[in-house]
Amino acid sequence: MKTRLVVMGIAFSLIFSSCTIIRQGEVGVKRSFGKIKPEPLMEGARGFNPFTSTIIKLPTRTMNMEVRVPLPSKEGLTVQSDVSILYRLEGSYAPKVIEKLGKNYEQVVILPVFRSAVADISSQYYAKDMHTGQRSVIEKSIKDLMMTQLKERGFVVESVLLKSIVLPPGLTKAIEDKLEAEQDSQRMQFVLDKEKQEAKRLIIEAEGIRDAQKIVAEGLTPLLIRFKAIEAFNKLSTSPNAKVIITSAEQPLMLNANSDK
Repeated sequence: MKTRLVVMGIAFSLIFSSCTIIRQGEVGVKRSFGKIKPEPLMEGARGFNPFTSTIIKLPTRTMNMEVRVPLPSKEGLTVQSDVSILYRLEGSYAPKVIEKLGKNYEQVVILPVFRSAVADISSQYYAKDMHTGQRSVIEKSIKDLMMTQLKERGFVVESVLLKSIVLPPGLTKAIEDKLEAEQDSQRMQFVLDKEKQEAKRLIIEAEGIRDAQKIVAEGLTPLLIRFKAIEAFNKLSTSPNAKVIITSAEQPLMLNANSDK
């Protein structure tokens, strides 16, 4: 009899109770008799009565929301872009999120806030800026504007990434032409700089030759010239060839004795 009562008690407990596991990167929200409990349920095993209560699980890890959106530019053009919104839910805000927004909070609040922010920020920039180094500035500005509206709701926007930006065809051609012209200008500047360097080199070389000649000219004194002439006379006197030498005693002029003239 006692065994039967124990079995019936266990069966009764199983019928009117249940258990769920809240894993890492999740938070639980308990709803009993239609009311949300204000305390979030952290990781671990949680028991509840399935007839009166439910436990709603929400992710607290970083989520990636992919959106394809047209970006209006300052000059009135439309730039198509794929955007990644990286965000996460603060676990302590989970009960309020379920109570006020429900589980479909991405469509209810995050996406509308993003569309508003991206329109406000992108309209301050030219279309070409979204394809250059200004892209990171635009991404940060969108993220910061979203945070001002989502922080108090319990969401943290980690980053907004503009991807696969498609510019209007005419603008794409204009940007390509401009880049090509800039590259041509850079090549021409390189050639000019090279020619200037070569001109400087030739000037320095000419100045060196001039200075060397100047030094030599300054060193040729009359005494040195006479000394060199005497050395030349001595070498000529020891030469076996017949020669006729006409001199002023300073500079020799040699005539070949075998010449017909």
